[in-house]
Amino acid sequence: MKSLKVCIQENQKNEDGYVIASCLMVLVLITIIGVMSVRTSNSDIEISTNHHVSGRSFYAAEAARAFVRYNPELYGSGHITPGTPVAFPNAADNTITKEIISGGQESFNGTVEYLNSSVVPRGSGFQAGKFRAHNYRMICHGHGPRGSITLIEAGFYRIGF
Repeated sequence: MKSLKVCIQENQKNEDGYVIASCLMVLVLITIIGVMSVRTSNSDIEISTNHHVSGRSFYAAEAARAFVRYNPELYGSGHITPGTPVAFPNAADNTITKEIISGGQESFNGTVEYLNSSVVPRGSGFQAGKFRAHNYRMICHGHGPRGSITLIEAGFYRIGF
């Protein structure tokens, strides 16, 4: 029978590559985890950037809605012919955009179109037989960085005779 010391020495000779193999396995596992973390981080950055860019173009389109509100010549009594949209900010050329901030990356343009005349809505506070609701549609294009464009279409009415 072999002594305990001889058995231990024989087993140690058989396990010479075990430490190297186990270290390589751990190293490969850590490398895979690191690569996956970098990929996830890059995807998160791309998603965040796209969200930021689309948000900026959306707010530019919202600025176009405010522009229409404060420019009544776009929807006044002189503009009540159905099927004739009026472009803004330049009625002569609908491709021209208005910058929100001078030198900024956000701008807008769009159209306002008269649709029809109808009875005033209930609860508006106006007499139904005396006044009319003139219905309009505005299409606002917001232009943001990286060529992003957001389109907002909204309807509104103006009370008149």
